[in-house]
Amino acid sequence: MRDDGTLDDPNGSGRPADRSDDAPSIDQADGTPSTDRTTASSPESTGTPRTRLRGSMNRRTRLVVAAGAACCLGLVGVSQFGFGTTDRATRPAPAAEIAERAALDAASRSLARPSTAPTTPSAPSASPSPTAKPKPKPKATVKPRPKPRRIVPVAGLNRVQMDNAVKIVRAGKEMGVPRRALVIAVATAMQESTLLNYASGVLPESQNYPHQAIGWDHDSVGLFQQRPSSGWGTVEELMDPEYATKAFLSALEEIPGWQDLPLSVAAQAVQISAFPDAYAQHEWNAGTVVAEILG
Repeated sequence: MRDDGTLDDPNGSGRPADRSDDAPSIDQADGTPSTDRTTASSPESTGTPRTRLRGSMNRRTRLVVAAGAACCLGLVGVSQFGFGTTDRATRPAPAAEIAERAALDAASRSLARPSTAPTTPSAPSASPSPTAKPKPKPKATVKPRPKPRRIVPVAGLNRVQMDNAVKIVRAGKEMGVPRRALVIAVATAMQESTLLNYASGVLPESQNYPHQAIGWDHDSVGLFQQRPSSGWGTVEELMDPEYATKAFLSALEEIPGWQDLPLSVAAQAVQISAFPDAYAQHEWNAGTVVAEILG
């Protein structure tokens, strides 16, 4: 620093620095000196070579510094851009992006994958197609049971008498006797008991069994008025219409040629009645009753 307070120019030779050093002295195009007021007022701006050289160097120095600063800024920007790119590349993905990737992966895993089995032709299966409806099984036709035919009383008989005639015919059918034997049996019962199951007043035991009337002809009981004392059976057995019928028909079958005998003769041969001709009067009615029962 000089005594007048002016800083020394480190680039100069002890001369004072002037602002005019920054503005170069340029001659006009026609060769006349520039009339710049600043240049004209400076005692050292008269266009000396050293002054011009120093001004040019100052401008170049500034350009170099500016260019260097620009290069440094560019390098810093590039480095920051590179670091930012690397930082973003290595930064973990957001949770939403992870969830989306997981959903895509799960969906791809759940897709049906093609079978790797060899496609060889297989034999046709005997089982029906799953889409084919099974044929309905034919319903078993159950035939209704025929209702038993109601047998109505005929030949002037009432319901009780007709029921007893039915018991005689059914017992004869179980034995397998012919129709003629059934007519003889029904006609004999018509004559002996009027087709009523008799108990005996002489045998009080007979009254302990089902009966429809009470008679007094010795110990004769039942539809055929058979006597226990004659060996036909016990009182209990003879009070049973089925047993009494089979006892009568068994005795009838023991008579030789009974099929060809008149009804009264065949019946009398079994019963040995005091009125042998009385059976013949019931032959027609007995045939009607048997026909109704057999249908």
